[in-house]
Amino acid sequence: MKALIKVGYACNEHCTFCHTQDVRAIQGEAAEVEAKIRRAHALGHRMVVLSGGEPTIRPELLRWAALVGELGMGFGLVTNGLVLAYAEVRERLIELGLAYVYMSLHAGDAAVHDRIVRAASFDTALAALQALSGRGLALTVNCVVTRQNLAHLRGLVDRVAELPDATLKFSATEPKGGALRLIDVVVPRTADAAAAVHDALLYAATRMPGRARHGGFPLCLLPGFEDAYDDLRTHAYWTMVEIGEPDLVPVDDRNHVHPAVCDDCRLRGGCPGLFTVDHARHGVADLRPPAAGPVSNAFDWVLETVAPVDDDGVCPVLAQGIAPFERARHLFVRHAGKLARYRADTRDFTDADLERIKHGAGQVYLDASRKPAVDDFGRDLVKLQRAALCGPCPERGRCTGLFEPVFEPVFERDEAALRAALAGIRGDVLELGCGEGRLATLWAEAIARGDVRLVGVDPDAAALRRLGPRLPGASLVVGEAEAILPGIDDASVDAIVIAHAWNHLRSPGAVVEHAVRVLRPAGELWVADDVPFGLARTPRQQRAAHRGGATWQHLRNHGASQAHRAIEGDALVLVERRDVGPDTSNQWLLRYRRSPA
Repeated sequence: MKALIKVGYACNEHCTFCHTQDVRAIQGEAAEVEAKIRRAHALGHRMVVLSGGEPTIRPELLRWAALVGELGMGFGLVTNGLVLAYAEVRERLIELGLAYVYMSLHAGDAAVHDRIVRAASFDTALAALQALSGRGLALTVNCVVTRQNLAHLRGLVDRVAELPDATLKFSATEPKGGALRLIDVVVPRTADAAAAVHDALLYAATRMPGRARHGGFPLCLLPGFEDAYDDLRTHAYWTMVEIGEPDLVPVDDRNHVHPAVCDDCRLRGGCPGLFTVDHARHGVADLRPPAAGPVSNAFDWVLETVAPVDDDGVCPVLAQGIAPFERARHLFVRHAGKLARYRADTRDFTDADLERIKHGAGQVYLDASRKPAVDDFGRDLVKLQRAALCGPCPERGRCTGLFEPVFEPVFERDEAALRAALAGIRGDVLELGCGEGRLATLWAEAIARGDVRLVGVDPDAAALRRLGPRLPGASLVVGEAEAILPGIDDASVDAIVIAHAWNHLRSPGAVVEHAVRVLRPAGELWVADDVPFGLARTPRQQRAAHRGGATWQHLRNHGASQAHRAIEGDALVLVERRDVGPDTSNQWLLRYRRSPA
């Protein structure tokens, strides 16, 4: 994992889009930078990358590179590359262990590039880039897409294609610093920039296959290149630090927003969304969310370290400093005299989603099984909750938290409560998505008593064949709910049950519309499903899970609130609601009654 350390904001260029244009006079003290390098080592980082401003203009550069090497870490630079054109500096840095260079070049010709950086630097930068190529470095050429170079991206592809070991990245201009001040002159509309980048990526696919990437653009605007997304996390950064900050802090994407139109987008987890300024200026008009598709309902925190710890009333997380640890992506678990640290690098969920899952819904579990895929939640998973120490802590809302196992059968308890609630249903019942047979015993007993006449619907024909012998007397129909419901008579059903299938429906709105029609007055609609959860796993468990045959079946990850917004209306009156919380499993429940009117 990398640490990005800012050494100061002075620079030998003056880019129109510069984020730090207002603080260029600020330079970090050498002692401050060295202390942060040592802190990165203490945290277990494998590489330190210096940035600015321009880090190569600092006279301490070689000393800092040597220190990083002495501590056993790799060394990298985020740079405009001008100083690296000088052979004596470049070669000495490579001798000291330079392994990673993220270098700016904003066009394929001097006139456009120099106009953007406001310096006659193109030839020098290109010479540095050519000298770095072929030296075994991880080499990325970063192009910030502005109004000035929008029509010149293919020319840069041609330049970088000549360097067989370089990756080219097209970055969206963040409306910040100089770019914010000159936003109408410098920053292109998101859709216009994405269209130009898409064209350049198509061109790069022929000129330099697999070596062109993009960052900062909504993924829905770059169809076919969703997997070419690139940001600090894809470069394995864990922390970063500005001048004056007392400690390293996690990298994040909190300068972006995912508007409501993105809620059910299958690309949401790995997508940056819109810059908040862009959203405020233009709304969501530029977005093109794709049709619903499979999304993950779970993610892993993977074990990083285990150390002995005393249960002496002192919080072991606070003791090592909470600033570098991500509130959602790190997980500390204390049990039996040991403290385990886990980390989630998933791109299936945004940081905001992960924080809601971990700290809001409290859906944190330890995978106690040895299976490739968890198939018995009650036996395989152990609930993890915030430790009692966290309760009165003033840092509770900022800290990643200390978690401990709670040996309670939350899944069995909540599933039993659902079955008990459904046991009171009488009459003509329609279950949508019945194939897993989770309610088969309940329905079989009700059918045998004569209390229920059941029609079960599921698109999986094989699942219904297996279910048939368990439900004698039931009518089982193969098909999707959206296709079957239109053929059911008005006011012919006493209860509709959608248990663990709401998030699998292709068109929940259409299902609700038909449910209103086919329910008898005072008939009931029951909806229960699961919110996403996180699993604490060892690397071996994660590898086994990835090799397993688990498939993504969810089309959305609605909780009770989102489902209620889709269902509520004059025709259906909410009777009961059970939300997910830190002391429950991940199952929620909504129950509605058809209005007599």
